[in-house]
Amino acid sequence: METVTLTGLLHKAAAEFPARRALSVSGKFDLTHAQLQHIIDHAASLLIASGIHPGDVVALTFPNTVELVIMFLAVIRCRATAAPLNSAYTAEEFEFYLSDSESKLLLIPAEGIKPAEAAASKLNIPLVSAALQDENSKITLSSNPESNIDSVNQLVNDPADVSLFLHTSGTTSRPKGVPLTQFNLGTSVLNIKSVYELTESDSTVIVLPLFHVHGLLAGLLSSLVSGAAVTLPAAGRFSASTFWTDMIKYNATWYTAVPTIHQIILDRHESKPEPEYPELRFIRSCSASLAPSILERLEAAFGAPVLEAYAMTEASHLMASNPLPNNGPHKAGSVGKPVGQEMAILNEQGEIQPPNANGEVCIRGLNVTKGYKNNPEANKSAFQFGWFHTGDVGFFDSDGYLHLVGRIKELINRGGEKISPIEVDAVLLAHPDVAQAVAFGVPDEKYGEEINCAVIPREGVSLDEAEITKYCKRNLASFKVPKKVFITDSVPKTATGKIQRRIVAEHFLAQMSAAKVPKFGA
Repeated sequence: METVTLTGLLHKAAAEFPARRALSVSGKFDLTHAQLQHIIDHAASLLIASGIHPGDVVALTFPNTVELVIMFLAVIRCRATAAPLNSAYTAEEFEFYLSDSESKLLLIPAEGIKPAEAAASKLNIPLVSAALQDENSKITLSSNPESNIDSVNQLVNDPADVSLFLHTSGTTSRPKGVPLTQFNLGTSVLNIKSVYELTESDSTVIVLPLFHVHGLLAGLLSSLVSGAAVTLPAAGRFSASTFWTDMIKYNATWYTAVPTIHQIILDRHESKPEPEYPELRFIRSCSASLAPSILERLEAAFGAPVLEAYAMTEASHLMASNPLPNNGPHKAGSVGKPVGQEMAILNEQGEIQPPNANGEVCIRGLNVTKGYKNNPEANKSAFQFGWFHTGDVGFFDSDGYLHLVGRIKELINRGGEKISPIEVDAVLLAHPDVAQAVAFGVPDEKYGEEINCAVIPREGVSLDEAEITKYCKRNLASFKVPKKVFITDSVPKTATGKIQRRIVAEHFLAQMSAAKVPKFGA
C-alpha cells in the first residue's frame, strides 16, 4: 500500500483500458485513457524544459477545461506540486495565494485572466498560457519550450511527493495551506472508487470546480483511476440548461454535487422538466449538509439513491459516506459510515464517546495530510491525542452511521442552550414554499447569541417573516425558533457553493439599518 501514487494508478488504468473514453469536452472532442496519458507526459516534458524541478509549486487558474486537467496532471507527473486557484479571484486574492504557496510559475488559459496576470507580474512570477486545439494535437505553451520526452520517462513519482497544495475555506480564520502527497491522493481515490464501486462502465459530468477537492478527487480523479469517463461542460462550468443534455449524451451513471447545485437541478426539474432522465446508479451529495426534504425530493424526481457523504480538504476529500443500496441502507440526515480510515467521536479530554453521545469528529488514516504548511499553531490544535480534529460536532448512531450537528464554532450558544444550525436549516427547508434557507447565530445582549435565518422563497411564491416564524414554532422547540427571518433572493456563498454562516450573518447584520451590531471577529 505504501507504494501507491496517483500517477501510478492513472498509468495502470490507461494500460488496462487504453481505448476507453477518459475525458470529453462536451460537443467538442473525446480523449481515450491512452491519449490522455500521452498528452499529459508530453505536457510534463514541456514543464521540465521550462525549468520546473521536483518540489516546485506551479499555480494553475482555469475554468473547468481540458487544459486544466492536463496541466494539473502534468505538474504532478514531473514531481512538482500543483496549486489550482479559482479564476474568479481578485488581484489581491491571487497575490495572497501565489505568495503563500510560493509558486514558481503560473499557468493560465490562452485568453488570459487579468487579475491573475496582474498579481503574477507584481510578484515577478513567470506566466505561461496553455492550449490544446483538439484530440489529435498536443498541449502548446506560450513560452514555446523544446520537448524531450526522455526527461519524463526517467522520472519516478514518489508516494511522499507533495502533489497538491490547497487552502481550506477558512470558516474562522485566514485560509490554511494544506499539502497533500501522491500517497494521500492515491489512497483517497481508491477509497472513493471502492465505496461507490466505480468501474470502466461508469461515466459522470463534472459540475463542481476542479480547484476544490470535491470536484477534483470525487468527480475527476476517482473516475480516471477506475477507467471510467468524465465529461466537462462546454461552458467550462456548471450550467443547469445543459446538465441533463450532457448526462444523457455521455451515458452518465452518476454525478456528485453540493446541496446548492442539487437544489438548482431540482428547481429546474420542477419548472422545466426534461422529456426523459438517464437511469443513474446513484447521486452523491457532499461539502455541506443536505436537508432530508431535499434528499427525498431528489430521489422522487430522478429515481436514484441519494448518498450523502462527508469530506474535507485535510482528508484528501472523502471521510464517510452512505453506502450503495446493495451494501446497506442510506439514511437521510446522516453522512454514513467511515470509508478507509479510522473515525472516533472524542470529548475535550480525548476520550472516545459511546453511540448517540456528541463530541468532536476525529480521524486518522493514510489519506490525511501530515499538517498545515508553516502553521505550527494550527497543527498543534488540529493534531491531538493521536487524531486529526475536524472541528465538527457529531455522533455515531447505534448502527455506526455518523450524524453531524455542526461546526464547533458555528453552534449557536443561546443562553447556555447549544443549537445546531443544521437542524434549523432542515426544518426551514421542509417548508413547501422554501427554496433555500440558512440559520446563523448573531450577537445578543441578553442571551449572548440569538438565532436568525435567511430564507429564499420558491419562484413565484410570496412568503413573509410571520409565516416562517409560525411554521418554526410548530416544528421546533421555542428556544430554537429564529428571532429574525430575512426573506431574500440570494445568500452569499463561497466559490464552491458552500454557505459559511459567519459570512451570511455579517451580510444580513450589515443590512439592518442603523442597528449598532458588533461585527464578528475573525
